[in-house]
Amino acid sequence: MSIAFVFPGQGSQYVGMGRDLYEQVPEARALFDSADRILGVPFHQICFEGPEEELRQTKNTQPAIFLHSIAAATRLKESPAMVAGHSLGEYSALVHAKALSFEDALHLVRLRGELMQQAGTDHPGTMAAVVGLDPQTVEALCAEASASGVAQAANFNSPGQIVISGSVAGVHAAMELAKARGARLVKELPVSGAFHSPLMESARTGLKQALDAVRIHDAVVPVYANVTARPVRAAAEIRDLLVRQLTSPVRWEETVVNMAADGAATFVEIGPGKVLQGLIKRTVPTVSVRGVDKAADLAA
Repeated sequence: MSIAFVFPGQGSQYVGMGRDLYEQVPEARALFDSADRILGVPFHQICFEGPEEELRQTKNTQPAIFLHSIAAATRLKESPAMVAGHSLGEYSALVHAKALSFEDALHLVRLRGELMQQAGTDHPGTMAAVVGLDPQTVEALCAEASASGVAQAANFNSPGQIVISGSVAGVHAAMELAKARGARLVKELPVSGAFHSPLMESARTGLKQALDAVRIHDAVVPVYANVTARPVRAAAEIRDLLVRQLTSPVRWEETVVNMAADGAATFVEIGPGKVLQGLIKRTVPTVSVRGVDKAADLAA
């Protein structure tokens, strides 16, 4: 039975993230210092000190989480049999699988964050969590709500936990339909845009240009892609899937099920927080789950 490494996405950030890694792990310090130089922004300060409003800006959140995830992986001795990442986390997974260089991925996630933030300004939208309904019901109610505006399932996170995304009118209509269908919880999320929906189309164009200019290698281990929930290794396919990912749903529940079916018995979440650990335990209760967020976790 195998080990899988998984990397979190937006929403897992917190002020103070990575500070102990920076202070106690020389390799992590080198990465943070390198990122400051490459981007020309004092990123370690944004991670360590915030303020939270600055860290929560999508253009900052995405590189911050990516940087923390790569720094947290620097001293891990285990070699995973497979990797995956949730949305933004797919870039961390691809660096670990040696498909992308750290520097190229850092530039890409900074640009991706800027493009997504701008798309959210140009095409305002929102997202909402729906708990207690199956995927078919959510997709049907999104189709019905599309009479009011854009609405689609954006994240299939775990059994009964789905996030919808789209225009404000479309998502609000879908929320009312979800309540009428008996959802246990329907909650709008504090986001800066309608991620993983057609409202991110303008971001896709800029990201595709950047991806076309970057060297992508075949992955050394299978990377389970958000768009398909299937393993991919070929560079050309990775490039295409990263472009499609921006406007496509994140099929995380399927991804975890497929990784477990392919032999993953231990999942290690690498990066800030414990969001993925909770989703994985709810999806496949039989696997063991660990996390590497702080320097103490590396020592353990």
